[in-house]
Amino acid sequence: MMNILVTGAKGFVGKNLCAALKNIHDGKDRTRPELAIGEIFEYDVDTDSSLLDEYCHKADFVFNLAGVNRPQKSEEYMQGNFGFASTLLGTLKKHGNSCPVMISSSIQATCIGRYDSDYGRSKKAGEDLLFAYGEETGAKVLVYRFPNLFGKWCRPNYNSAVATFCNSIANDLPITVNDSKAQLELLYIDDLITEMLDALESKEHHCIFDGIDTVLRDDGKYCAAPITHKVTLGEIVDLLNSFKAQTSTLVMPEIPNNSFAKKLYSTYLSYLPKEKVSFALKMNEDERGSFTELLKTEKCGQFSVNISKPGITKGQHWHNTKWEFFIVVSGRGLIQQRKIGTDEVLNFEVSGDKIEAVHMLPGYTHNIINLSETDNLVTVMWANEHFDSNHPDTFFEVVE
Repeated sequence: MMNILVTGAKGFVGKNLCAALKNIHDGKDRTRPELAIGEIFEYDVDTDSSLLDEYCHKADFVFNLAGVNRPQKSEEYMQGNFGFASTLLGTLKKHGNSCPVMISSSIQATCIGRYDSDYGRSKKAGEDLLFAYGEETGAKVLVYRFPNLFGKWCRPNYNSAVATFCNSIANDLPITVNDSKAQLELLYIDDLITEMLDALESKEHHCIFDGIDTVLRDDGKYCAAPITHKVTLGEIVDLLNSFKAQTSTLVMPEIPNNSFAKKLYSTYLSYLPKEKVSFALKMNEDERGSFTELLKTEKCGQFSVNISKPGITKGQHWHNTKWEFFIVVSGRGLIQQRKIGTDEVLNFEVSGDKIEAVHMLPGYTHNIINLSETDNLVTVMWANEHFDSNHPDTFFEVVE
Protein backbone atom coordinates (compact mmCIF):
# COMPACT_ATOMS: atom_id res chain seq x y z
CA MET A 1 0.00 0.00 0.00
CA MET A 2 1.42 3.37 -1.02
CA ASN A 3 0.95 6.42 1.16
CA ILE A 4 0.66 9.50 -1.05
CA LEU A 5 1.47 13.08 -0.10
CA VAL A 6 -0.20 15.72 -2.28
CA THR A 7 0.81 19.32 -1.66
CA GLY A 8 -1.38 22.01 -3.16
CA ALA A 9 -4.21 19.54 -2.61
CA LYS A 10 -6.97 22.15 -2.83
CA GLY A 11 -5.81 23.53 -6.15
CA PHE A 12 -7.16 22.60 -9.56
CA VAL A 13 -4.80 19.69 -10.20
CA GLY A 14 -4.70 18.69 -6.55
CA LYS A 15 -8.48 18.30 -6.25
CA ASN A 16 -8.66 16.16 -9.37
CA LEU A 17 -5.69 14.03 -8.32
CA CYS A 18 -6.97 13.48 -4.79
CA ALA A 19 -10.40 12.49 -6.13
CA ALA A 20 -8.77 9.94 -8.44
CA LEU A 21 -6.61 8.55 -5.63
CA LYS A 22 -9.63 8.24 -3.35
CA ASN A 23 -11.57 6.36 -6.02
CA ILE A 24 -8.75 3.82 -6.25
CA HIS A 25 -8.38 3.64 -2.46
CA ASP A 26 -12.12 3.07 -2.01
CA GLY A 27 -12.32 0.42 -4.72
CA LYS A 28 -14.50 2.58 -6.97
CA ASP A 29 -11.90 2.64 -9.74
CA ARG A 30 -10.60 -0.82 -10.58
CA THR A 31 -8.83 0.03 -13.81
CA ARG A 32 -5.46 -0.19 -12.07
CA PRO A 33 -5.64 -3.46 -10.11
CA GLU A 34 -1.94 -3.41 -9.19
CA LEU A 35 -2.07 0.08 -7.69
CA ALA A 36 -2.83 -0.09 -3.96
CA ILE A 37 -3.37 3.28 -2.29
CA GLY A 38 -2.99 3.58 1.46
CA GLU A 39 -3.22 6.95 3.22
CA ILE A 40 -3.66 10.12 1.18
CA PHE A 41 -2.07 13.11 2.89
CA GLU A 42 -3.60 16.36 1.61
CA TYR A 43 -1.49 19.41 2.35
CA ASP A 44 -2.32 22.99 1.40
CA VAL A 45 -1.64 26.53 2.48
CA ASP A 46 -4.15 26.35 5.34
CA THR A 47 -2.99 22.96 6.63
CA ASP A 48 -1.31 22.87 10.05
CA SER A 49 2.36 23.13 9.06
CA SER A 50 3.36 20.65 11.78
CA LEU A 51 1.63 17.90 9.80
CA LEU A 52 4.18 18.19 7.00
CA ASP A 53 6.73 16.46 9.23
CA GLU A 54 4.45 13.45 9.77
CA TYR A 55 3.45 13.28 6.13
CA CYS A 56 7.06 13.40 4.91
CA HIS A 57 7.94 10.60 7.30
CA LYS A 58 5.16 8.29 6.07
CA ALA A 59 4.94 9.14 2.36
CA ASP A 60 5.84 6.59 -0.31
CA PHE A 61 5.35 9.08 -3.15
CA VAL A 62 5.11 12.88 -3.17
CA PHE A 63 3.20 15.02 -5.67
CA ASN A 64 4.35 18.59 -5.09
CA LEU A 65 1.63 20.66 -6.74
CA ALA A 66 1.98 23.63 -4.40
CA GLY A 67 2.92 26.91 -6.03
CA VAL A 68 2.19 30.58 -6.46
CA ASN A 69 0.66 31.89 -9.69
CA ARG A 70 -0.52 35.42 -8.95
CA PRO A 71 1.13 36.91 -5.88
CA GLN A 72 0.82 40.54 -4.84
CA LYS A 73 4.60 40.99 -5.01
CA SER A 74 6.95 39.44 -7.58
CA GLU A 75 9.34 38.20 -4.89
CA GLU A 76 6.58 35.92 -3.63
CA TYR A 77 7.06 33.78 -6.74
CA MET A 78 10.43 32.59 -5.49
CA GLN A 79 9.15 32.16 -1.95
CA GLY A 80 6.15 30.10 -3.04
CA ASN A 81 7.65 28.09 -5.89
CA PHE A 82 11.19 27.63 -4.60
CA GLY A 83 10.92 28.23 -0.88
CA PHE A 84 8.24 25.64 -0.15
CA ALA A 85 9.95 23.06 -2.38
CA SER A 86 13.11 23.58 -0.33
CA THR A 87 11.17 23.06 2.93
CA LEU A 88 9.49 19.93 1.57
CA LEU A 89 12.71 18.34 0.36
CA GLY A 90 14.51 19.28 3.56
CA THR A 91 11.82 17.55 5.62
CA LEU A 92 12.06 14.40 3.49
CA LYS A 93 15.84 14.39 3.99
CA LYS A 94 15.42 14.80 7.74
CA HIS A 95 13.49 11.53 7.81
CA GLY A 96 15.81 9.78 5.38
CA ASN A 97 12.85 9.32 3.08
CA SER A 98 14.07 8.91 -0.50
CA CYS A 99 10.68 8.17 -2.03
CA PRO A 100 9.92 9.47 -5.54
CA VAL A 101 9.03 13.16 -5.77
CA MET A 102 7.07 14.76 -8.59
CA ILE A 103 7.03 18.53 -9.06
CA SER A 104 4.61 20.55 -11.15
CA SER A 105 6.60 23.08 -13.08
CA SER A 106 5.54 25.11 -16.10
CA ILE A 107 6.54 25.56 -19.70
CA GLN A 108 7.44 29.07 -18.55
CA ALA A 109 10.46 27.54 -16.79
CA THR A 110 12.12 27.50 -20.22
CA CYS A 111 12.51 31.28 -19.66
CA ILE A 112 12.46 31.78 -23.44
CA GLY A 113 10.99 34.91 -25.01
CA ARG A 114 7.74 35.89 -23.35
CA TYR A 115 8.39 33.24 -20.70
CA ASP A 116 11.40 35.11 -19.33
CA SER A 117 9.67 36.27 -16.15
CA ASP A 118 9.90 36.16 -12.39
CA TYR A 119 7.36 33.33 -12.42
CA GLY A 120 9.33 31.33 -14.98
CA ARG A 121 12.61 31.85 -13.13
CA SER A 122 11.02 30.72 -9.85
CA LYS A 123 9.77 27.56 -11.51
CA LYS A 124 13.21 26.91 -13.04
CA ALA A 125 14.79 27.34 -9.59
CA GLY A 126 12.38 24.75 -8.19
CA GLU A 127 13.32 22.35 -10.99
CA ASP A 128 17.04 22.77 -10.38
CA LEU A 129 16.53 22.24 -6.67
CA LEU A 130 14.71 18.96 -7.26
CA PHE A 131 17.28 17.66 -9.73
CA ALA A 132 20.05 18.44 -7.22
CA TYR A 133 18.03 16.69 -4.51
CA GLY A 134 17.78 13.61 -6.70
CA GLU A 135 21.53 13.58 -7.30
CA GLU A 136 22.24 13.98 -3.58
CA THR A 137 19.77 11.43 -2.19
CA GLY A 138 19.32 8.98 -5.04
CA ALA A 139 15.58 9.63 -4.95
CA LYS A 140 13.65 9.38 -8.21
CA VAL A 141 12.54 12.84 -9.28
CA LEU A 142 9.95 13.68 -11.91
CA VAL A 143 9.71 17.21 -13.27
CA TYR A 144 6.65 18.06 -15.35
CA ARG A 145 6.47 21.33 -17.26
CA PHE A 146 2.75 21.81 -17.69
CA PRO A 147 1.35 23.67 -20.68
CA ASN A 148 -2.04 25.38 -20.30
CA LEU A 149 -4.39 23.18 -18.29
CA PHE A 150 -8.16 22.91 -18.55
CA GLY A 151 -10.99 20.80 -17.18
CA LYS A 152 -13.60 20.66 -14.43
CA TRP A 153 -12.95 22.62 -11.22
CA CYS A 154 -10.47 24.99 -12.86
CA ARG A 155 -10.80 28.51 -11.47
CA PRO A 156 -12.01 31.10 -14.00
CA ASN A 157 -10.59 34.62 -14.25
CA TYR A 158 -7.32 33.42 -12.79
CA ASN A 159 -4.72 31.80 -15.03
CA SER A 160 -6.72 29.70 -17.49
CA ALA A 161 -8.23 31.27 -20.62
CA VAL A 162 -10.30 28.14 -21.22
CA ALA A 163 -11.81 28.24 -17.74
CA THR A 164 -12.59 31.93 -18.15
CA PHE A 165 -14.21 31.46 -21.57
CA CYS A 166 -16.23 28.45 -20.38
CA ASN A 167 -17.50 30.27 -17.31
CA SER A 168 -18.33 33.46 -19.20
CA ILE A 169 -20.15 31.80 -22.09
CA ALA A 170 -22.03 29.40 -19.79
CA ASN A 171 -23.17 32.37 -17.68
CA ASP A 172 -23.90 34.82 -20.55
CA LEU A 173 -20.98 37.07 -19.61
CA PRO A 174 -18.96 39.03 -22.20
CA ILE A 175 -15.60 37.71 -23.38
CA THR A 176 -12.65 39.44 -24.99
CA VAL A 177 -10.45 37.78 -27.61
CA ASN A 178 -7.59 40.02 -28.68
CA ASP A 179 -6.18 37.61 -31.25
CA SER A 180 -8.44 34.79 -32.43
CA LYS A 181 -5.53 33.17 -34.28
CA ALA A 182 -3.34 32.91 -31.17
CA GLN A 183 -2.58 29.24 -30.54
CA LEU A 184 -2.45 27.48 -27.18
CA GLU A 185 -1.11 24.09 -26.26
CA LEU A 186 -3.67 22.59 -23.90
CA LEU A 187 -3.53 19.64 -21.53
CA TYR A 188 -6.83 18.20 -20.31
CA ILE A 189 -7.01 17.43 -16.62
CA ASP A 190 -8.07 13.80 -17.07
CA ASP A 191 -5.12 13.19 -19.41
CA LEU A 192 -2.82 14.74 -16.81
CA ILE A 193 -4.27 12.62 -13.99
CA THR A 194 -3.82 9.50 -16.13
CA GLU A 195 -0.16 10.42 -16.52
CA MET A 196 0.25 11.08 -12.79
CA LEU A 197 -1.23 7.68 -11.94
CA ASP A 198 1.10 6.18 -14.55
CA ALA A 199 3.96 7.81 -12.65
CA LEU A 200 2.83 6.05 -9.47
CA GLU A 201 3.28 2.78 -11.35
CA SER A 202 6.68 3.85 -12.75
CA LYS A 203 5.18 4.19 -16.23
CA GLU A 204 5.73 7.92 -16.64
CA HIS A 205 6.54 9.41 -20.03
CA HIS A 206 9.82 11.27 -20.49
CA CYS A 207 10.76 14.15 -22.75
CA ILE A 208 13.28 16.79 -23.68
CA PHE A 209 12.60 20.36 -24.77
CA ASP A 210 13.38 21.89 -28.13
CA GLY A 211 12.93 25.49 -27.10
CA ILE A 212 9.40 25.53 -25.74
CA ASP A 213 8.34 22.43 -27.67
CA THR A 214 7.96 19.13 -25.84
CA VAL A 215 9.68 16.19 -27.54
CA LEU A 216 8.80 12.80 -26.07
CA ARG A 217 11.90 10.67 -25.61
CA ASP A 218 12.46 7.68 -23.34
CA ASP A 219 15.79 9.04 -22.06
CA GLY A 220 14.48 12.56 -21.51
CA LYS A 221 15.37 14.46 -18.36
CA TYR A 222 11.85 15.81 -17.94
CA CYS A 223 8.44 14.14 -17.84
CA ALA A 224 5.30 14.96 -19.82
CA ALA A 225 1.74 13.88 -20.42
CA PRO A 226 1.78 12.47 -23.96
CA ILE A 227 -1.59 13.87 -25.12
CA THR A 228 -2.02 17.62 -25.63
CA HIS A 229 -4.03 19.71 -28.08
CA LYS A 230 -2.95 22.76 -30.06
CA VAL A 231 -5.90 25.01 -30.83
CA THR A 232 -6.51 28.69 -31.46
CA LEU A 233 -8.52 30.99 -29.25
CA GLY A 234 -10.97 31.46 -32.10
CA GLU A 235 -11.53 27.70 -32.40
CA ILE A 236 -12.17 27.46 -28.67
CA VAL A 237 -14.73 30.25 -28.69
CA ASP A 238 -16.48 28.87 -31.79
CA LEU A 239 -16.82 25.46 -30.15
CA LEU A 240 -18.11 26.95 -26.91
CA ASN A 241 -20.73 28.98 -28.77
CA SER A 242 -21.88 25.84 -30.59
CA PHE A 243 -22.18 24.04 -27.24
CA LYS A 244 -24.24 26.90 -25.85
CA ALA A 245 -26.54 26.87 -28.88
CA GLN A 246 -27.29 23.15 -28.49
CA THR A 247 -30.16 23.78 -26.08
CA SER A 248 -31.99 25.80 -28.74
CA THR A 249 -30.93 24.04 -31.95
CA LEU A 250 -30.79 20.55 -30.36
CA VAL A 251 -27.80 19.93 -32.64
CA MET A 252 -24.93 18.09 -30.95
CA PRO A 253 -21.59 19.03 -32.56
CA GLU A 254 -19.20 16.28 -33.49
CA ILE A 255 -17.31 15.16 -30.38
CA PRO A 256 -15.16 12.16 -31.42
CA ASN A 257 -13.59 10.06 -28.71
CA ASN A 258 -10.43 11.63 -27.23
CA SER A 259 -10.97 14.80 -29.29
CA PHE A 260 -10.40 18.27 -27.93
CA ALA A 261 -14.07 19.04 -28.62
CA LYS A 262 -15.21 16.20 -26.36
CA LYS A 263 -12.97 17.35 -23.52
CA LEU A 264 -13.94 20.99 -23.95
CA TYR A 265 -17.67 20.16 -23.93
CA SER A 266 -17.29 18.30 -20.62
CA THR A 267 -15.39 21.27 -19.26
CA TYR A 268 -18.00 23.76 -20.47
CA LEU A 269 -20.85 21.82 -18.83
CA SER A 270 -19.09 21.94 -15.46
CA TYR A 271 -19.56 25.75 -15.44
CA LEU A 272 -23.31 25.78 -16.14
CA PRO A 273 -25.38 27.62 -13.53
CA LYS A 274 -28.24 25.69 -11.95
CA GLU A 275 -30.91 27.38 -14.05
CA LYS A 276 -29.25 26.06 -17.23
CA VAL A 277 -28.69 22.48 -16.14
CA SER A 278 -32.17 21.59 -17.39
CA PHE A 279 -33.97 23.06 -20.39
CA ALA A 280 -37.43 22.67 -21.88
CA LEU A 281 -38.11 20.75 -25.09
CA LYS A 282 -40.90 21.60 -27.51
CA MET A 283 -43.70 19.05 -27.21
CA ASN A 284 -45.93 18.89 -30.29
CA GLU A 285 -49.22 17.79 -28.74
CA ASP A 286 -52.64 16.89 -30.10
CA GLU A 287 -55.52 14.58 -29.22
CA ARG A 288 -53.45 11.53 -30.18
CA GLY A 289 -50.55 12.26 -27.81
CA SER A 290 -47.27 14.08 -28.42
CA PHE A 291 -44.08 14.08 -30.47
CA THR A 292 -40.89 15.71 -29.17
CA GLU A 293 -37.49 16.10 -30.83
CA LEU A 294 -34.76 15.25 -28.32
CA LEU A 295 -31.39 15.54 -30.01
CA LYS A 296 -29.95 16.18 -33.46
CA THR A 297 -26.45 15.15 -34.50
CA GLU A 298 -24.42 16.86 -37.19
CA LYS A 299 -24.01 13.75 -39.35
CA CYS A 300 -26.03 10.91 -37.82
CA GLY A 301 -29.64 11.98 -37.76
CA GLN A 302 -31.84 12.81 -34.81
CA PHE A 303 -33.61 11.31 -31.80
CA SER A 304 -37.23 11.89 -30.80
CA VAL A 305 -39.81 10.50 -28.39
CA ASN A 306 -43.38 9.72 -29.40
CA ILE A 307 -46.23 9.25 -26.92
CA SER A 308 -49.43 7.63 -28.20
CA LYS A 309 -52.60 7.63 -26.12
CA PRO A 310 -54.57 4.37 -25.61
CA GLY A 311 -55.96 2.91 -28.84
CA ILE A 312 -54.27 5.49 -31.06
CA THR A 313 -52.61 4.67 -34.41
CA LYS A 314 -49.82 6.93 -35.65
CA GLY A 315 -47.76 6.93 -38.81
CA GLN A 316 -49.46 5.60 -41.95
CA HIS A 317 -46.75 6.96 -44.22
CA TRP A 318 -43.60 5.92 -46.07
CA HIS A 319 -40.22 7.37 -47.06
CA ASN A 320 -37.89 7.05 -50.05
CA THR A 321 -34.52 7.45 -48.33
CA LYS A 322 -35.30 8.25 -44.72
CA TRP A 323 -35.28 5.29 -42.34
CA GLU A 324 -35.86 5.02 -38.61
CA PHE A 325 -35.58 2.88 -35.52
CA PHE A 326 -38.70 2.57 -33.36
CA ILE A 327 -37.89 1.52 -29.77
CA VAL A 328 -40.87 1.08 -27.45
CA VAL A 329 -39.78 1.73 -23.86
CA SER A 330 -43.17 1.75 -22.11
CA GLY A 331 -46.55 0.23 -22.95
CA ARG A 332 -47.64 -2.39 -25.49
CA GLY A 333 -48.00 -1.79 -29.19
CA LEU A 334 -48.07 -3.15 -32.73
CA ILE A 335 -45.81 -1.91 -35.52
CA GLN A 336 -46.98 -2.69 -39.04
CA GLN A 337 -45.08 -2.29 -42.32
CA ARG A 338 -46.12 -2.92 -45.91
CA LYS A 339 -43.97 -2.59 -49.01
CA ILE A 340 -45.50 -0.09 -51.41
CA GLY A 341 -47.34 -1.87 -54.24
CA THR A 342 -47.80 -5.15 -52.30
CA ASP A 343 -50.37 -6.61 -49.92
CA GLU A 344 -48.05 -8.38 -47.45
CA VAL A 345 -48.00 -6.76 -44.00
CA LEU A 346 -45.14 -7.26 -41.55
CA ASN A 347 -46.39 -7.24 -37.95
CA PHE A 348 -44.18 -6.64 -34.90
CA GLU A 349 -45.64 -6.76 -31.40
CA VAL A 350 -43.56 -4.56 -29.14
CA SER A 351 -43.48 -3.84 -25.42
CA GLY A 352 -41.55 -1.90 -22.85
CA ASP A 353 -41.13 -5.21 -21.03
CA LYS A 354 -38.85 -6.44 -23.82
CA ILE A 355 -37.07 -3.48 -25.38
CA GLU A 356 -36.04 -3.99 -28.99
CA ALA A 357 -35.37 -1.83 -32.04
CA VAL A 358 -37.49 -2.20 -35.18
CA HIS A 359 -36.29 -0.82 -38.53
CA MET A 360 -38.73 1.32 -40.47
CA LEU A 361 -37.76 0.26 -43.98
CA PRO A 362 -37.49 2.74 -46.88
CA GLY A 363 -40.29 2.16 -49.37
CA TYR A 364 -42.53 0.56 -46.72
CA THR A 365 -45.54 2.38 -45.36
CA HIS A 366 -45.65 1.92 -41.61
CA ASN A 367 -47.62 2.68 -38.46
CA ILE A 368 -47.53 2.12 -34.72
CA ILE A 369 -50.67 1.20 -32.77
CA ASN A 370 -51.15 1.49 -29.01
CA LEU A 371 -52.81 -1.79 -28.06
CA SER A 372 -53.59 -0.71 -24.51
CA GLU A 373 -56.96 0.68 -23.47
CA THR A 374 -55.51 2.45 -20.42
CA ASP A 375 -51.77 3.17 -20.77
CA ASN A 376 -49.74 5.45 -23.01
CA LEU A 377 -47.30 3.94 -25.50
CA VAL A 378 -43.88 5.58 -25.31
CA THR A 379 -41.53 5.13 -28.26
CA VAL A 380 -38.00 6.45 -28.67
CA MET A 381 -37.30 7.09 -32.35
CA TRP A 382 -34.11 7.62 -34.30
CA ALA A 383 -34.13 8.90 -37.88
CA ASN A 384 -31.12 8.87 -40.18
CA GLU A 385 -31.60 12.54 -41.09
CA HIS A 386 -32.94 15.76 -39.61
CA PHE A 387 -36.53 16.55 -40.48
CA ASP A 388 -36.60 19.10 -43.31
CA SER A 389 -40.01 20.71 -43.82
CA ASN A 390 -38.98 21.72 -47.36
CA HIS A 391 -38.08 18.12 -48.24
CA PRO A 392 -39.96 15.93 -45.75
CA ASP A 393 -39.70 12.68 -47.78
CA THR A 394 -42.94 11.57 -46.12
CA PHE A 395 -45.98 10.27 -48.06
CA PHE A 396 -49.35 9.34 -46.54
CA GLU A 397 -50.63 5.79 -47.17
CA VAL A 398 -52.43 3.51 -44.74
CA VAL A 399 -50.82 0.15 -44.07
CA GLU A 400 -54.08 -1.82 -44.36
